[in-house]
Amino acid sequence: MTGMTSNGRRPLLNRRLTEFGTTIFAEMSALALSTDSINLGQGFPDTDGPEEIREAAVRALRDGRGNQYPPGPGVPELRTAIAAHQKHHYGLSYDPDREVLVTAGATEAIAASLLALVEPGDEVIALEPYYDSYAAGIAMAGGTRVPVTLRPHEGRFRLDLDELRDAVTDNTRLLLLNTPHNPTGTVLSREELGEIAKLAVERDLLVVTDEVYEHLVFDDAEHVPLAGFPGMRERTVTIGSAGKTFSFTGWKVGWITSTPDLVTAVRSAKQFLTYVASGPFQYAVAEALALPDTYFEAFRADLRAKRDLLADGLTAAGFEVFRPAGTYFVTTDIRPLGESDGFAFCRALPERAGVVAIPNAVFYDHREEGAPFVRFAFCKRTEVLEAAARRLRAAR
Repeated sequence: MTGMTSNGRRPLLNRRLTEFGTTIFAEMSALALSTDSINLGQGFPDTDGPEEIREAAVRALRDGRGNQYPPGPGVPELRTAIAAHQKHHYGLSYDPDREVLVTAGATEAIAASLLALVEPGDEVIALEPYYDSYAAGIAMAGGTRVPVTLRPHEGRFRLDLDELRDAVTDNTRLLLLNTPHNPTGTVLSREELGEIAKLAVERDLLVVTDEVYEHLVFDDAEHVPLAGFPGMRERTVTIGSAGKTFSFTGWKVGWITSTPDLVTAVRSAKQFLTYVASGPFQYAVAEALALPDTYFEAFRADLRAKRDLLADGLTAAGFEVFRPAGTYFVTTDIRPLGESDGFAFCRALPERAGVVAIPNAVFYDHREEGAPFVRFAFCKRTEVLEAAARRLRAAR
């Protein structure tokens, strides 16, 4: 039988991973190719980041920096730059030698943190909908996933703090948070984060915060690291990444900042995953993190304009649009279009409109909660977004 061992006793795939098959991203990207559709599904830019940062990577390659194994914690230049970035933008002080760890992107940082800090039977609370690697990482660690659902209210997806408090039990080990939040675009407010911090201190919980969209916040939203709240630095692992901020997602350079004990724990797991990665790119990202504030301001302004372009196009096409306060994704409700099944809608949309999107239900344990919601990425060239908006309006 396919997928069974030769003696037929059990399936080949570890049972903790049986719920995780081919991702929806692979399915929808293949559909985009076969139908020649505009792919607004997977979240990666269609242009590269700053030319000077690309040249920094080339320079590192030519100079022989990073072509062999870099140091396990990351090259000193990058760890120093990460610490300086946290200090400059948020006033948080980290020792680059003891409190910073470079990883193969944020996805490895998440996996290593969960493998290091969670044991079988531990409960991990995650905000639903969640990035799909969260569920896989919790499963690989043997933990139990406990979703707390963000629900739409007055134009944005909101966290019910009472529901979060009620989800904590004596078995809860860790809170896994993401703000700015993918896929909903919600940015947790300072007040919400303050209540989460009080809960974590009161119940003695560890917290892993995925902050890869930290520089992608719009309008009046602000990104506030949870580690800066009273009692949180010693219990929080903060995850960052170069991919989203500098539009080099293929370089796979991420990091964590935390206390020496927590960094040591995560490094103990990380060293048996990739060991090290992205040597020359680490030097380039060190230079990227030192770019002037004007770079980050221009980056935000460009993405805000693209957000508005796509959000307006989707509204004109009949969707209910939740205009995001952060990230580069727009979540929409398809019920005004007479639809209610996001999977069926997204699978039909390429033939119907020549555009690919992602059904949000894949990010939910409670699939019915996410059924009518569909996510579009706006980290694309302006002309691509304009063409997608025209196609969607024409197919209405």
